[in-house]
Amino acid sequence: MQKPRHFLTLDDCSREELLGLLKRTGELKSGIPRSGKAKPLEGRYVGMIFEKPSTRTRVSFHVGISQLGGQAIFLNSREIQIGRGEPIRDTARVLSRYLDAIIIRTFGHNVLEEFARWSSIPVVNGLSDSHHPCQILGDLFTLQERGVDVLTMKAAWVGDGNNVANSWIEAASILGFSLKLACPEGYDPQLTGDSGKVTLVRDPSEAVQDADVVSTDVWASMGQEDEADVRQEVFRGYQVNSELLKGARKNVYVLHCLPAHRGEEITEEVMESAHSLVWDEAENRLHVQKAILEMLVE
Repeated sequence: MQKPRHFLTLDDCSREELLGLLKRTGELKSGIPRSGKAKPLEGRYVGMIFEKPSTRTRVSFHVGISQLGGQAIFLNSREIQIGRGEPIRDTARVLSRYLDAIIIRTFGHNVLEEFARWSSIPVVNGLSDSHHPCQILGDLFTLQERGVDVLTMKAAWVGDGNNVANSWIEAASILGFSLKLACPEGYDPQLTGDSGKVTLVRDPSEAVQDADVVSTDVWASMGQEDEADVRQEVFRGYQVNSELLKGARKNVYVLHCLPAHRGEEITEEVMESAHSLVWDEAENRLHVQKAILEMLVE
């Protein structure tokens, strides 16, 4: 049996494949069907195992699967046997007999890797504590829509070196754009990336200097609620606000994967400004994920 292809991180794709996914996303958003089959997932079933709460990931994948002609089956991790201690390898092998692909939104990235190791169907990372590849693909497509060259742009990240930051680092290393990340000491990303393209600094003003796009995320992610008070103090100087954006390019775009804590990592003013693309990037998760599923499910 041929080994299935998985999408756990952006590194699972080559530069050409990532650019191809962005191109196909635009076609799907415009309603252009894939050659030979308008509904590539017709008669296919895609499972969705979620250990974390979700709005955008759950709805966008469910709708996208339906638009491609397939059927989504939502599997709450607490309601299937994996939640009662069944080994991941057993669940993976059984679900592979029923489904054509599976999307997993989990805490530890090792869960995805273990599932993929034993699965005979494609596994897609809907989010893990280490990576959020679907989000970054959606962000890149959103920038392309606005005329930004994602191969030569200057991107900035301000805040926690979390899963979204790690995926931004992978994107910069693969595509070659410049990325500066401003993170407090002790909250650096796990990845370092291409040293020629990725720079880590402490000062947010340095990171956003002449930036085409500035991205951020919450200071305390899911599972870090007990650290929220400490993080409030540590990240106090890492807010994306109008004053910070003065150092960026005049037409700078601002991204946030949502949900946002307005008044903490980003101000209400910036969220609702003409610089903000947060609603477009949320919508585009739908289209980029359809392109991913098309690529994986033959």
